[in-house]
Amino acid sequence: MADRIVKTIELAAPVARVWRALSDPLEFGQWFRVKLDGPFEPGVVSTGMMTYPGCEHLPWRAVVERLDPEEFLSFRWHDFDEDLGVDISEQPMTLVEFRLEPTSDGTRLTITESGFEALPEPRRLKVLRGNTQGWDIQANNITAHVTSHS
Repeated sequence: MADRIVKTIELAAPVARVWRALSDPLEFGQWFRVKLDGPFEPGVVSTGMMTYPGCEHLPWRAVVERLDPEEFLSFRWHDFDEDLGVDISEQPMTLVEFRLEPTSDGTRLTITESGFEALPEPRRLKVLRGNTQGWDIQANNITAHVTSHS
């Protein structure tokens, strides 16, 4: 079974613009559909609530690992399984990485999520499939965001 999702998109926006959409908590929240409680800072827990339709009751909790301006952002986020009945902070995490590369037409953004082996069976395959679809949606969201907001 695959343990990683990799999604690469070409954005018709400069690296600085894409970086702002990723690293600014208000902008990230707009396209990702999450209301974050504060900025992204390495080593700091990022909390908030999802605003994606149908998911508004779901918490967001991630630990920012790296912020390399205009190149790389990564965080570990929790898979929140409501059925477990335990706090999100006690649930397994996967690693999300955003890598930016300048191109002649804008920016190549590679989104990678890995670490699904940390999730228990049978949830692992469900989350891998769901997050694969989710990253397709988020790729469309960030594309629309960086090309329609200056």
